[in-house]
Amino acid sequence: MRPLLFSISYRILGSVGEAEDAVQETWLRYETAAARPASAKAFLSAVVTRISIDVLRSARVRREEYVGPWFPEPLLTDPYQDPERSAELADSLSTAALLLLERLSPLERAVFVLREVFAFGFPEIAAAVGRSEPACRQLAVRARRHMDAGRPRFEADRKERERLAGRFFDAFREGDVDGLRAVLAADVSMVNDAGGKAPLFAEYVAGPEHVIDVIAALRPVFAGAGVVTEPRTVNGQPGAVVRDKDGGVLSTLTLDILDGRVRTIRTVLNPDKLAHMGPVADIWALNREANLIRGSVDRPTDRLTH
Repeated sequence: MRPLLFSISYRILGSVGEAEDAVQETWLRYETAAARPASAKAFLSAVVTRISIDVLRSARVRREEYVGPWFPEPLLTDPYQDPERSAELADSLSTAALLLLERLSPLERAVFVLREVFAFGFPEIAAAVGRSEPACRQLAVRARRHMDAGRPRFEADRKERERLAGRFFDAFREGDVDGLRAVLAADVSMVNDAGGKAPLFAEYVAGPEHVIDVIAALRPVFAGAGVVTEPRTVNGQPGAVVRDKDGGVLSTLTLDILDGRVRTIRTVLNPDKLAHMGPVADIWALNREANLIRGSVDRPTDRLTH
């Protein structure tokens, strides 16, 4: 039951730590309840939803004051497994989908997650959010309309998506400029979430040549400092975990792929959002080392294969 509760809460909150806290609080309320509910699933789902809505309302204020672009905390593995709906569940975890959910009110977001992602019935949803069934149906309609208007589209063939991501990371490791050009969309963008707590090469970069320039600057730094890019599924999408030479987490990276090209590259550098993944590397120390490495290389692009 905990995997389902976490998956509901994470999609509402976009935060691993807050979702874990919400699940823990839910379980405590269940264990201390005066009487056992007729349906443990209905009770627990309702409680975790209400807690998550309350947390999201307060989190909205903090996000408005956030420095730079805000992305959800990266999630490597969704604990809730449903083989028949694995692709649908993975897409609902994507960074793009979670960012789109940010446009909804807390109630709309909760109703959408329960209905569209986890297929709860409206009686259960009404009990969970404390609204009537007709009101929940209206919330669902509004939420679906907002989501459909900006819904991210991804490659239907997951294996094809993974294959293209593999080509991207191979080109990155090998410094293959032509290989990168072949996989980047004409309108590709790179967006970075540092929250003001990590150094940035750039907050936002658009266009394949500018993206390649950033990668060209990063590659000799990575090579000189022993940084490793470890391909992983991140938020249900192709991505990577970037680690320092000691295995500490520096950042995560996700790729939005559409029409056989990488459309968006999103990086999470904020160390506060990486702590749940293990020891976090000192990215400021890497930045100082990077400055020394850059000083010893006249033209970073000379190390790339043209």
